[in-house]
Amino acid sequence: MGKPTGFLEYDRELPQYKSPAERIKDYAEFYLEFSSKKTETQAARCMECGVPFCHNGCPLGNIIPDFNDAVYHQNWKQAYEILSSTNNFPEFTGRICPAPCEASCVLGINKPPVAIEHIEKTIIEKAYQNGWVVACPPQVRTGKKVAVVGSGPAGLATAAQLNKAGHTVTVYERDDKIGGLLRYGIPDFKLDKSVIDRKIQILEEEGIKFQVNVNVGVDVTVDYLLQEYDAVALCGGSTIPRDLPAPGRENKGIYFAMEFLKDNSKRVQGSKILRNEPINVKGANVLVIGGGDTGSDCVGTSNRHGAKSITQIELLPKPKTERGTEDPWPLWPQILRTSSSHEEGCQRLWSVSTKEFIGDGKGNLKAVKIVDLEWETPKPGQRPNFKEVPGSEREIPCEFVFLAMGFVNPQHEGLLDTLSVAYDERGNVKANYGDYATSIPKVFSAGDMRRGQSLVVWAIHEGRECAVAIDTFLMGYSNLESKEKSRYSLK
Repeated sequence: MGKPTGFLEYDRELPQYKSPAERIKDYAEFYLEFSSKKTETQAARCMECGVPFCHNGCPLGNIIPDFNDAVYHQNWKQAYEILSSTNNFPEFTGRICPAPCEASCVLGINKPPVAIEHIEKTIIEKAYQNGWVVACPPQVRTGKKVAVVGSGPAGLATAAQLNKAGHTVTVYERDDKIGGLLRYGIPDFKLDKSVIDRKIQILEEEGIKFQVNVNVGVDVTVDYLLQEYDAVALCGGSTIPRDLPAPGRENKGIYFAMEFLKDNSKRVQGSKILRNEPINVKGANVLVIGGGDTGSDCVGTSNRHGAKSITQIELLPKPKTERGTEDPWPLWPQILRTSSSHEEGCQRLWSVSTKEFIGDGKGNLKAVKIVDLEWETPKPGQRPNFKEVPGSEREIPCEFVFLAMGFVNPQHEGLLDTLSVAYDERGNVKANYGDYATSIPKVFSAGDMRRGQSLVVWAIHEGRECAVAIDTFLMGYSNLESKEKSRYSLK
């Protein structure tokens, strides 16, 4: 490594944010300037650890020590070439990935880990600034045609890799713009949409065709896809949210998180809004049910609306602040995480269950009845149980509730049911990891639609590996890069 003692000499440092009071005035990204010299110093913290566990922590298998070394030596173009060899979209993961690579960084055993995510983002931004990110269309076309359904990270990665292999790729998106969850599900203050647009322009210049406002199974028939294309990749995501059927659920003011986030993102981006009455929480009391990233996004968006109060509740106990024996390094640590949205203002409660949605007698929500929970220590091999704490029932005044409790499976009605594709026990499209082949000949699936709700970085990984499987299916072999060698074989 360029600086063998760097991890001893330098502390972890990241860009600062604008103050909460300033950043909630708009939906812009809010990182303050961080010099290249400081980033090079952070790269110097990457230690010569012998076995870089960060490779395994990253689903994409990013070659992290190598691009860190290039950054330390100020060879930013080489760093970009290394990074882009394994990751089609570092501009996305560098902003919204929870960085499992950092959780498995060897330095993280007893010190703050290397700032891998920040370094990754800086590399790709420098690449754009210096004109290194250019379209590279394939020199030879195979004559094979592939349809990709869904333009989220899995669909885009599948399309990019298949196009690289020389196949003619068309991506179908039922919304009005490309990006899937990236476009409307993730707030602009976390991912500015110009970041998506500039990448889509590159992919179009490379020859990928994008069709928006096309609901496959409705606007385009399944039979058409199967007849017109040599292979089809289903990458539509996991879109059916988990509901909370407590008494009073019918009251007005209770929404799924994605209804709120998508509605708001469309307004911010100037897209057509299908909802007659926009969801506006200005001056209102807001309750977010669910303690994950989607719930956090609802908090940040509510702060930008000017909500009177925001409370976020979670069924599970409050996480610990440090690793325990159940999640030692290099496993992903189940620890307390405070997002930038939480810092902007939010009361957080754990071990709380929702008992009832209380209306005002006119069909409008006015409060939610909750109760505290006491979690029991689970026996080995069993799931933990909980019981309600007697006398802890109380009401939280609120006019809006956002249900952010995750997603159960992809939408079956329409495309999937028409295809008669097989589902697994969780209701996802059944396709083995490795070959990604569904129960329907020449139809493949990747991303959340196949594996269930997951991370953007996992979606990109699955898209890349699915492309290998499809390329092998079409050609009998594949020269595409693969972290996991495809198990698909011609029969």
